[in-house]
Amino acid sequence: MKTIKEITAKRPWLNWVIFIFTVVVVFLIGLFASTIIERRSEAQLYFQMVKEIPEWEPDNEVWGENFPRQFQSYLGTLDTTFQSKYFGSVMIDYLEQYPELVIMWAGYAFSRDYNQGRGHYYSVVDVHNTLRTDVPQPGTCWTCKSTDVPRLMNEMGVAEFYSADWADLGPEICNPIGCQDCHDPKTMKLRITRPALAEAYKRMGKDINEATHQEMRSLVCAQCHVEYYFKGDGAYLTFPWDKGLGVEEMEAYFDAIEFTDWTHALSRAPMLKCQHPDYELYKTGIHADRGVACADCHMPYKRDGGIKFSYHKMQSPLNNISASCQVCHRESEEKLLANVYERQKKVSELRRITEKNLARVHIEAKAAWDAGATEKAMKPVLTLIRHAQWRWDYVAAANGMGFHSPAESLRILGTSIQKAHEARVLLAEIIIRAGGVYPVPMPDISTKEKAQAYIGLDIEALYLQKEKFKREVLPTWVNEL
Repeated sequence: MKTIKEITAKRPWLNWVIFIFTVVVVFLIGLFASTIIERRSEAQLYFQMVKEIPEWEPDNEVWGENFPRQFQSYLGTLDTTFQSKYFGSVMIDYLEQYPELVIMWAGYAFSRDYNQGRGHYYSVVDVHNTLRTDVPQPGTCWTCKSTDVPRLMNEMGVAEFYSADWADLGPEICNPIGCQDCHDPKTMKLRITRPALAEAYKRMGKDINEATHQEMRSLVCAQCHVEYYFKGDGAYLTFPWDKGLGVEEMEAYFDAIEFTDWTHALSRAPMLKCQHPDYELYKTGIHADRGVACADCHMPYKRDGGIKFSYHKMQSPLNNISASCQVCHRESEEKLLANVYERQKKVSELRRITEKNLARVHIEAKAAWDAGATEKAMKPVLTLIRHAQWRWDYVAAANGMGFHSPAESLRILGTSIQKAHEARVLLAEIIIRAGGVYPVPMPDISTKEKAQAYIGLDIEALYLQKEKFKREVLPTWVNEL
């Protein structure tokens, strides 16, 4: 067998090939080693604490001293200019846009005031300013609104925090949703700071501490973006997940314990008010099935030099399609936006049909009572109304106009329309037998103002009452905003 020296003696140009190849290999190895060293240095810089963060530190600016990229991007939630075809972060008066909601919530504070939720930075301010909070509320209402909440729960005790008076806790709560709600200050690992989620997991026979990092990138959102209710006299925050996360399972849970949020002022139905079941609806969709987390779309990764970090401007993915949708989907931004709007349009159309039916059935139920209907005759009607509106609310109260799970949203709205129709069929028979007028004449509820006047709300008086409440009860800084 010939040696390399003998081969190259006959082909001298091979020496140059071997030399160049060796140089290239050495260069690549050196580049690879340099990259490893650089990334390790960046990692050390990324987690280098400029200032130690206390266990329950609520001030987001303190966290920002250690993590300026995340903090600066979080400040982007101050921007409320983005408006998609269906909402965004811009302020929208839902009652003005959908006046039927006033009728659907007659007798409940939501008929007074209901606006599009703005960025997380406004979580405390907007709760102070809404017309819904100048009536007695438990401290539970603060649970999802501020980084001061974990600190107060730790100081007071969870049950004591829930049962406290909302207004009394107001001076203690000034920092909006932020860093401490989701992160451990020592390691920056995602953690659960609101006990209701861990408690719900435990009742379902699960241990939330076993969740993967990818699962946690949705579960930290599920601390707040879920359906919940206030249990018992202590208003203990509870997720109704014991039978499951679906709309029928939670409906069955509430029916079994005979829970009611309020009695409707017109129909007298024992009503349920859904909160914002974003997580539950998301779990029925294709993204959850594929292992896509909330943060993948709403807080996509970004690079600053060699450092990769999660962009903390929590917002609609439609305002950042290239960094969210196009990471997985290779279509153009125009095509992806059209795909989203196509699905949302179908949900929106069916939702509007549902709302008109629900407003009408409440008014017809009132006509039945006025005609002398008995409680026995009305009982099945009121159950149908309760279930119909609960199902509508499960879709409507979730963000995204059904996009988190379009097929499930349409199915649920379909069952809502069906139940409202069944209630109206029964009401027609009840009203006619009682000697009432049928079809029931419909009032003019074409605007928010007309609808509120119909259910007996004096909005001007409520605004004056709110201003007085802000002056006498709320912290001074609220009135300076």
